[in-house]
Amino acid sequence: MVVFTGAGVSTESGIPDFRSPGGVWSRMKPIYFQEFVASEDKRREAWTRAFSGVAGWVGAEPNAGHRAVAKLAAEGKCSAVITQNVDNLHQDAGVPAHQVIELHGNASYAACLDCGLRHELADLKGPFLERGEIPACRSCSGLVKTAVVSFGQPMPEAAMARAEEEALACDLFLVLGSSLVVYPAAGFPLMARRNGAALVIVNREPTEQDGYATLVLHEEIGPLMSAVVGVN
Repeated sequence: MVVFTGAGVSTESGIPDFRSPGGVWSRMKPIYFQEFVASEDKRREAWTRAFSGVAGWVGAEPNAGHRAVAKLAAEGKCSAVITQNVDNLHQDAGVPAHQVIELHGNASYAACLDCGLRHELADLKGPFLERGEIPACRSCSGLVKTAVVSFGQPMPEAAMARAEEEALACDLFLVLGSSLVVYPAAGFPLMARRNGAALVIVNREPTEQDGYATLVLHEEIGPLMSAVVGVN
């Protein structure tokens, strides 16, 4: 099995989704990657948002849905979790990091745009808040940004390649909480289905791919998945 998760699996943890009314992008304008690279003011604005927690992407606790997915992984029933989320909650729930394929990055740490070196947010926060220092790489002095894939930033090639490999290898592709409208990520369920896998979609609202699915359930993810795998 491959599990594919979207914002709906994390809303039960209190993390807002991106596009619906009240979501992140209805409350603030996204900063495009090109703006971040070109403008010190935009970099300062981006880091102010990151350290204020205004987006609400980090700091929550895993919910029953995350714990159910972690149990599937622990039992050897799930080879990979492909996620559109950036909140690190699958790892926090116990899914081994090497089994989580993050298509849109991760908001819980930062990385250098030049050399790729990982930077912990806790190490960057003090100098920024106390002295206004915009983070720079401690190794090469390059630009550092949160490891989220921003608008206008290329999708991570390695993650996309791994996701395709898993989609083509699975027997069951389980979608949890994705509206399946954001491409290229939304192409993976159809890829798996066309390659012979069963496709199950669990989402509160209908999706454009429901007609291709083997089974569609418009249910709350936490209670449903808890019943399926036997966790509280």
